[in-house]
Amino acid sequence: MDKQTISRDGTRIAYRRTGQGPAVVLVSGAMSTGATVAPLAAHLSGRFDVIVYDRRGRGDSGDTRPYEVAREVEDLAALIEAAGGETALYGISSGGALVLEAAASGLPLRRAAVYETPFADYGGGAEERAEYTGHLTEALEQDRRGDAVELFLRLTGLAPGMIANARRSPMWADMEAIAPTLAYDDAVMGDGLVPRDRLAGITVPVLAVAGSASPEWLRRATKSVADAAPEGTYHVLEDQNHMVEPQVLAPVLAEFFSRY
Repeated sequence: MDKQTISRDGTRIAYRRTGQGPAVVLVSGAMSTGATVAPLAAHLSGRFDVIVYDRRGRGDSGDTRPYEVAREVEDLAALIEAAGGETALYGISSGGALVLEAAASGLPLRRAAVYETPFADYGGGAEERAEYTGHLTEALEQDRRGDAVELFLRLTGLAPGMIANARRSPMWADMEAIAPTLAYDDAVMGDGLVPRDRLAGITVPVLAVAGSASPEWLRRATKSVADAAPEGTYHVLEDQNHMVEPQVLAPVLAEFFSRY
């Protein structure tokens, strides 16, 4: 990241800008940095001034304890100010939950888009999320970062054999390095259910996108986000799953962000 801004609590937030046009900020999900959404930025930069950034506690950005979701909203406010005072926002997975919270908080946005924010909108979902939160908190308090990463990978549905392979891979050390931020994403997700009352207060158009190859519960949760937002739209990308291909998603986002 070649630029930085300072959030309200003094935390340094590193970011990069590419392209020209209306500003769009891309928000990554759990266990990721701004580099994760950089390929999408490349596909949007022909029409937009695209900002990718490292969320606090990751990559080149700083961190300040104790963590609160409101601090991450303030990080976005600082980026929006650096971009000229108004942007559109896009977030993937738990990054989408942060985007929705930012929109509900009244930040100066034109539009907000999310991809498969994994709210557990099914029976037992809240209990499952509470159990994960308890185990994650215990692992991080004991500095068992590898176990924290494994808990998250299990939550995503990754098979035990694939998790075992990941533990032996070179990328595992990088994952352990940002494992404490799993608590941040867990906090952003709240109780794990679709925050319908909060979404009802969003005053800008919201686009909620899911992939047709993703699990049915994830598509249902995405549709629930669109239904709860006053100006919400639900869109399904054929043959896509949670690891959405940027060249497939970009045209949908570009069309949405170009509307005024």
